[in-house]
Amino acid sequence: VQLVESGGGLVQPGGSLRLSCAASGFTFSSYDMMWYRQAPGKERELVATKTSAGGSTTYADSVKGRFTISRDNGKSTVYLQMNSLKPEDTAVYYCNAVRIGYGLRPSTSYWGQGTQVTVSS
Repeated sequence: VQLVESGGGLVQPGGSLRLSCAASGFTFSSYDMMWYRQAPGKERELVATKTSAGGSTTYADSVKGRFTISRDNGKSTVYLQMNSLKPEDTAVYYCNAVRIGYGLRPSTSYWGQGTQVTVSS
């Protein structure tokens, strides 16, 4: 099982980045996909969620209207389009795949290694 993030980097305030998370080794379409971020000295924060069935989407208040999560089940990839970036968006961004357990099947969660996003002039 692998989740590989890419697309991070250094960007000026007001700029944009698109993160990708390519999944392999599990049935991607059956999993809810999330993006988290963790800034130095802070707890990991849930940024956005895209559910498996129906594609319901939720965002943290801090990124609403600026970030967009999407997924391509055919490519087993989830994306995070980040616009109007601010210095406070600086963090390591992680993707997370979750399938909630049902009956005798346990819940399953996978994490990527993270990609650094730095917003600075």
